[in-house]
Amino acid sequence: MTSSGASRTGQPGHRKPGGGRRTGRLAILIGVAAAACVGIVAAVLSAAVPDPGPAARPAAAGSSASAGRTGTARPATGTASTRPSARAQPAAPAPAGPAFPAGFWSGSDSTGMPLRGDAPARLPGIGGIDGGYIGMAGNWATWQGCGTKEIWSSQDSAAANASLTRYRKGIGTGVYWFMGGPGVDPHYNGTTGQAHAWGAAQAAQALREIARKTTRVTYPVVFMDVELPGHAPTFTPADDNGWTSAYTSPCSGRVSAGHIPHRVDRAELDGFAAYLTAHSPDQPGVYSSPAIWPQIFGTGRAALIPHLYEWTYNQATASLARQPVGWCLRGTATCARFFGGVTASSRYALMWQWSGGGGTWNGIGDFDQIDGSRTPRAPAGG
Repeated sequence: MTSSGASRTGQPGHRKPGGGRRTGRLAILIGVAAAACVGIVAAVLSAAVPDPGPAARPAAAGSSASAGRTGTARPATGTASTRPSARAQPAAPAPAGPAFPAGFWSGSDSTGMPLRGDAPARLPGIGGIDGGYIGMAGNWATWQGCGTKEIWSSQDSAAANASLTRYRKGIGTGVYWFMGGPGVDPHYNGTTGQAHAWGAAQAAQALREIARKTTRVTYPVVFMDVELPGHAPTFTPADDNGWTSAYTSPCSGRVSAGHIPHRVDRAELDGFAAYLTAHSPDQPGVYSSPAIWPQIFGTGRAALIPHLYEWTYNQATASLARQPVGWCLRGTATCARFFGGVTASSRYALMWQWSGGGGTWNGIGDFDQIDGSRTPRAPAGG
């Protein structure tokens, strides 16, 4: 590197003849003054332009800039039960979802959706992180040999599990069992004891179905799907699923008795719940709505379930223009309503199927609002 005060090699210094000495002195003074001016200008410019900070400065030789680690997390492979190493970190921060209150997530259920992006996947149509998937563990009619519908998406389940295990987002995978009422019990005799046993038998079958799933069920609530589906022959041969009428056999579709007492219906729920909690770490829940519930259980004691977890589909809409914030659609008076003595403020109010369910169709599938902060904890050792 050459400095400004050194003579160049092979270029000996010399003086000009005649009056060059005085001229030289003057030139020196002018040069010194010019250099001083340049220094002042540089100092002023330096003070006027702020320092961009260490992140914008090039690193000095021999030093290393401290960058955030990106980790070596693998993309989703579809195996939901595979957990990352404790040291593994996601390749990038998870994208933020909608501005929900703390604990709430968007999710989907039943029919698979065309999810977007790698883990954590994002939901089509509404955006936001895929915060959970709830699939059908099984169908009473299929179990009895007369149904053909069991709606389960291994892809959506794996994606939801990846969001949970790798990014700590959402609830992972949950399940529901499509319940058959006392009237489709092959041993129906009108007693609460037999209805209790029929409920327990369905819980046992639900647990067997859950154990056979190729993706892990992470959510600790098994929902009993209690509804009056109407004419839905691929799901059930009984238009009321056996809740209000008894049939000559589970698959006949022929009514033998046009009334089932509310206490008998309730005994079946109790049987399912009792078996589930006795044979698994899971908690019982119910999927239904305030419009359907009293048609099956009435409005008295048999209808009250203040300590059962709930997933409602009341106030569902076909529109995706206004997404829910908490339990209400943004900017509207349309809010989730629960049933059986449970309100939206109860810790037992867990989910709201706000679009795609309850007879609505939005062109994509079923969307759910999930309060993850109310997810029950599995018992110790469970």
